[in-house]
Amino acid sequence: MWVITIHSKNGIKMFEFTTEKEAREKFAVIEGCKILSEVIYFNDKQLIET
Repeated sequence: MWVITIHSKNGIKMFEFTTEKEAREKFAVIEGCKILSEVIYFNDKQLIET
């Protein structure tokens, strides 16, 4: 999952995207103070069970 976070004087807004391509296309046209992040979920049952 990809997330764009936008900081403005009105507050913080976050937008989620499924693909990197989709997120980067939108990131290019958004104005203002912005951050593009990739969210990685790590679920490995082998490391949880001992």
